[in-house]
Amino acid sequence: MYILIYVDDILLTGNSESELTRLLSNLHARFQMRNLGPLTQFLGIQSITTPTGVLLHQQNYAKQILEKAGMQNAKPVSSPTPSKIPLQNTSHEHFTNPQLYRHLIGSLQYLTLTRPDIQFSVHSLSQHMQQPLNLHFDGLKRLLRYIHGTTDVGIPLHTDQLTLQGYPDADWASNTNDCRSISGYCNFLGKSLISWQVKKQTTVARSSTEAEYRSLATEAAEVIWLRRLLEDFHIPQTAPTIIYCDNTSAITLANNPVYHARTKHIDVDCHFIRSSIQDKHLSVHHICTNDQIADIFTKALPIHRFKSLSSKLTAVTHL
Repeated sequence: MYILIYVDDILLTGNSESELTRLLSNLHARFQMRNLGPLTQFLGIQSITTPTGVLLHQQNYAKQILEKAGMQNAKPVSSPTPSKIPLQNTSHEHFTNPQLYRHLIGSLQYLTLTRPDIQFSVHSLSQHMQQPLNLHFDGLKRLLRYIHGTTDVGIPLHTDQLTLQGYPDADWASNTNDCRSISGYCNFLGKSLISWQVKKQTTVARSSTEAEYRSLATEAAEVIWLRRLLEDFHIPQTAPTIIYCDNTSAITLANNPVYHARTKHIDVDCHFIRSSIQDKHLSVHHICTNDQIADIFTKALPIHRFKSLSSKLTAVTHL
């Protein structure tokens, strides 16, 4: 049995109906509590049972955000971030209501729990919370317009084979202000997306290979942690976890046991990844750039490319 408790909200599940009933009876005898039945909502996250598992979404919460922003009647758009940002004469002026900007970004960060398709956009906009400009608020409105047209989108969790696999990616020197790269990764357990991240790298990468390799090291650390967590849940990963990388130079560097001067500055990452490969915790495989799912976490994409990748991460609720 597994019990998840957050303040006064409790989720209880297990593989024995009689033991679950007995535990609930004991809890009712000791505490004042209500049994709300099968899972429908938990901490603002709604659950829908599907033929293949469950689908988690935050449709009501997304509508509340739109109401706070006064954009419940806005015209929807097809992607959260435009490939090219149109500039106006007032674009570089300070936004007059930075509190509203920060409040909306904070709310959107919680929405990303079931909306990986907006993770990159929220990450990009959250970097300007101290002094947002008009162009940043224009980007926020674009994101809200996309959410308005996709409030019924959520994460599907499937009851299939529980094999862990990961996809890391990086966009080299994408930030024009400090030339730092953006790392992104996502991990699947079977067909179910279970973890993802978008993060600006802490140091400036000298090459695209280095940027990809640092992203690969971050993903490797996440995979090791997930493998240990799954072992605690009695779902051990008996084979090395496959990590799909689209940079052949980074893959060669990960599998090359020879160290040389050109990799001296990333030796820690080199030792960690190679040690994980030697211990058979993970295995790095090549994947075509067009099939790299983590690409959606590192850059603004054209609409057709964005739709293709987001369909592999999310599903529609069909309420």
